[in-house]
Amino acid sequence: MPSADDMKKAAAEAALEYINSGDIVGVGTGSTANYFIDLLGRIKGRIDGAVASSEASAKLLRGHGIEVMELNNVGDLPLYVDGADEATQHGYLIKGGGGALTREKIVAQASEKFVCIADDSKLVDVLGDFPLPVEVIPMARSLVARYLVDLGGQPEYRVGFVTDNGNIILDVRNMRIVDPKDLETRLNQMPGVVTNGLFAHRGADVMLFGGASGVEKIEV
Repeated sequence: MPSADDMKKAAAEAALEYINSGDIVGVGTGSTANYFIDLLGRIKGRIDGAVASSEASAKLLRGHGIEVMELNNVGDLPLYVDGADEATQHGYLIKGGGGALTREKIVAQASEKFVCIADDSKLVDVLGDFPLPVEVIPMARSLVARYLVDLGGQPEYRVGFVTDNGNIILDVRNMRIVDPKDLETRLNQMPGVVTNGLFAHRGADVMLFGGASGVEKIEV
């Protein structure tokens, strides 16, 4: 029986087939994305560079000798590869366990194709068992928390964590998310919210789930 790490590695390796020679690749953040970065290091001669969704990923990419570019300087990207904390078969995701949700959402939006890589434990019928991260301007923490309570959630301040953008995270429990697009919109309209970890309006185009019998591909 392969371990969860083995499944993540298998999914990351399967994502390599979506890279074309000369691509600038958008790269996510987290344990599964790190495996993808390691694999990119082996084929770095095939790509022209990468756009990173976090300072941590940028550091890893540079460590492999891959040029990290600013999104403003490259425009649209052909490909974004990232993991997920939860995913449905419709390509809806919860992301942000590592706190990089805003930059991840930006790079995903700028990419023609979003390939999500994960082990198969992340595939669920309904989102919400994993606490939904919400990035918040610090002065609005209590205001946003009260709004989240009104929506039926249980927000918890992620103590001691600051995003790459200088903001804080509220992790929201007790949310059974039956309409991800609607909730994503409602949360993002709340003053003080930078963005939330629902990737529904711009979800995954392809999902690669590593499992006991190999990698399952779901095209949305």
